[in-house]
Amino acid sequence: MRAKITYFITAAVLVVYFFLVGSRGVLLIRHGTVLTVTFGVAVLVLPVIGIWFLWKNTRFVRKANALAAELEAEGGLPVDELVRTPGGRIDRDSADAVFAERRAETEDSPADWRCWFRLAVAYHDARDTPRARKAMQRAIALHDGEAAREGRPVKAI
Repeated sequence: MRAKITYFITAAVLVVYFFLVGSRGVLLIRHGTVLTVTFGVAVLVLPVIGIWFLWKNTRFVRKANALAAELEAEGGLPVDELVRTPGGRIDRDSADAVFAERRAETEDSPADWRCWFRLAVAYHDARDTPRARKAMQRAIALHDGEAAREGRPVKAI
């Protein structure tokens, strides 16, 4: 829950920031000289990129959460079997061992989105965020493809 609150607060701050920057860009364009119009357009590009990035990340998080909810309903969420340090951090060797199991599971069933989801969690526990994100994107794509083949509606989030 704490992560959701942080995400929404950060998103709200970014939206306000994008609005303020965008309004400055519009003011520069309204000034009407070649230089201010050029700067105004350049300033407007930043909020557009930021809004696109925020939208893509929000969409990704919503789809990943939907997969987690579906997997939880099936009873297939990975169990937290990781050893932790006294400070609460995940032990690296423990994360590597679980990762090896998840990777083997995914290699055995490469078309199963559930395996890719669990692999993404293992990558995240091993602190490999880029690979965790790619594995989760693969799980989402496989899930959406499976839903389309079964005739279930695929929600456009």
